[in-house]
Amino acid sequence: MIQNLEGHRPRRRRRLWPFAGIIKPLLCAAALLLPAAGLFSQEAAAPPPEQEARRISAGEAVDLALKNNLSLESARTALDVKKRKSDLVWNQFLPDLAARGSLARQNEESKGTTIPFPAEMGGPVTMGATPQWGVQGNFSASLTLSAALFQGIKTIRLDYQAGRVSYEKARIQMERDVRKAYYQILLAGENVSLLKESFATAERQVAMAEANYRSGLSPQLTLLQAQVSRDNMLPTIDQAENGLKLLMANFAMTLGLPYDTRFELVPADNVTGFVDLELDELISKAVQNKPDILELRQQLLTLQTSRQAQALQLYTPYLNFSWNYSPTFMADPFKDKWFKGDNWSDRGSFSITLGINLNSLFPFTKEGQGLKDVDNSIQTATIGLSQMRQGTELEVYNTVLSLEKTKITMEAQNRTVNLAEQSYRLTENAYRAGLSDYLQVQNAELELRRARIGVLEQQFNYLTGLIDLEYAIGVPFGTLSNGGEK
Repeated sequence: MIQNLEGHRPRRRRRLWPFAGIIKPLLCAAALLLPAAGLFSQEAAAPPPEQEARRISAGEAVDLALKNNLSLESARTALDVKKRKSDLVWNQFLPDLAARGSLARQNEESKGTTIPFPAEMGGPVTMGATPQWGVQGNFSASLTLSAALFQGIKTIRLDYQAGRVSYEKARIQMERDVRKAYYQILLAGENVSLLKESFATAERQVAMAEANYRSGLSPQLTLLQAQVSRDNMLPTIDQAENGLKLLMANFAMTLGLPYDTRFELVPADNVTGFVDLELDELISKAVQNKPDILELRQQLLTLQTSRQAQALQLYTPYLNFSWNYSPTFMADPFKDKWFKGDNWSDRGSFSITLGINLNSLFPFTKEGQGLKDVDNSIQTATIGLSQMRQGTELEVYNTVLSLEKTKITMEAQNRTVNLAEQSYRLTENAYRAGLSDYLQVQNAELELRRARIGVLEQQFNYLTGLIDLEYAIGVPFGTLSNGGEK
């Protein structure tokens, strides 16, 4: 067997020999391409460059939202429809024009009537026979005038005015929501910064605990407590950062930008500036100028005008002018000449009609009940307007009370922050000197963090409360909330 195997070896070498010239170049090429492939893979695996943050102020954010927000664009489109109707309201006086032509075939051929005239008079004559095929055209114009027509024109224009009020309300609501979201993001960002500062403080405390432990001033348990307290802050920071990212994503979508747009918001100045509020004056302005009340008032006016137009249509007569031209081909359209004048006749007419709808004179008819339905709608809208005024008075009252409470709370918490800072500073110095344990430092730091977060929350509540109050009394944003850009 060994001899047989040795006898087969030369044949195997001869079979592989023709590919030896190809394998070597391939191996060389692979050796040259491997570094390039590694470089390419590194470039492909490299993360995309981080998007640069877009610096934006409150006013710029409002401008973007008013320009790009989809819901506001929908309201703008609805307003354009009403504006077009108002601009072309004169088309109510255009007559209704119609033109048609027909080619018809009778089912039975008309034979007419035969009159037996004597031979000296020409013999029998067949009269009244018409071709089986006929051609007829018609062009008509009709115009109906009534007192309701002029009132309807007024209704269309009032409907456009109501659309403008509704669009202005949507625009103001958008500005209010954008400004509140802007300050909410500022608050969330300050909260994240405060948490990171607390984390840095916790790391400093870990370093001090480690130094005290090495020098024998504190046990190992104190060092472990400091490390655990520091590490427990990481999930809270991650949660706060994720919440901030979600707020920014929603904010970007409101502005009509991609959800992953990063923002650098311009900080608001003088957010703690308090405003003197006169309750009676604010309520008086709110019940007159609140956008919701203006919208409902305009809708009620439009509904009342529409009711007047419907009543005029039901209880007043109308005058109709109608004219039609109806050329009819009297001969056979397939045999006789079309352009011979004797073969055509006009069966059109002009008419003036004066009429009135009698059903509307009876209150139990469909027309009479329809008018009562409109009266009920007007009554419902009037009640809704009164309820909205009462709700607005209560809303302004609650807002003013909330602002006064927030003002008092903020002043107290500012004093608390000063005291907490002093307490924390003294406790940290005592801990550094080995005169207090870590638990006291931790409690002092926690109280300071709570006090600072409380102040930030009260600042946000006061500023957003002023924005809501500005919306309620119908004044430009920034009139009261002068902490941000107007």
